Amino acid sequence: MKPALRILLVSNSTLHGRGYLDHVEEEIRDVLGPARQVLFFPFALHDRDGYAAKARERFAAMGYELTSAHSATDQRKAVADADAIFIGGGNTFRLLKALQDLELLEPIRQRIRSGAPYIGSSAGSNVAGPTIKTTKDMPIVQPRSFDALGLVPFQISPHFQDPDPNSKHMGETQEERILQFLEENETPVLGMREGAWVRVENRSVLLKGSTGARIFRRGEKPIEAVPGDEISALVGAPDDR
Repeated sequence: MKPALRILLVSNSTLHGRGYLDHVEEEIRDVLGPARQVLFFPFALHDRDGYAAKARERFAAMGYELTSAHSATDQRKAVADADAIFIGGGNTFRLLKALQDLELLEPIRQRIRSGAPYIGSSAGSNVAGPTIKTTKDMPIVQPRSFDALGLVPFQISPHFQDPDPNSKHMGETQEERILQFLEENETPVLGMREGAWVRVENRSVLLKGSTGARIFRRGEKPIEAVPGDEISALVGAPDDR
């Protein structure tokens, strides 16, 4: 019997007025289950030591031991031995390039498919999809391709902001950019507002949090989803190979 997929994709690690990961602590504890050691990937930020220290302190407060992949002697072995994997936010292009340069995409993919829980926040959620084409980040570095982990069959667009009808800004909204993506691509897009996350277990995709999301599919009007909705029929179910 194949192990159950256990994936938590969070729009943002810090919610206004609260501390780092405070708003999603209960969900993190639940998805980790009996896992006690978490392997953290700080590659989305330049200061990897500082980022790892911040994550280590926060997870220690929850009762978990966190080690950082950037300081591992053998990173592929660290992935294989990890109880759980957490990839933090920052610049998605920098994150994906590092994972590609270190040839860690396939080891991470295999570790999650073998049963280790995966937690992604912001850029860490972006790379859980098929590609990073729906990130809002600036391409400050150039990865060899946009192809990412493909843990879920839909694109993530974290930090989704609804158009402000009173704004005088004449640039494209996030929704307009997602619709442009769908002019060229078939993959559904989940625009998660800050304060939202999705919990993926086997073939179930459950939207949770406090703010909801918008689902975009090619040739169709966007669909509003609220916390508690099971959305796999709209965005697709993970491949359980």
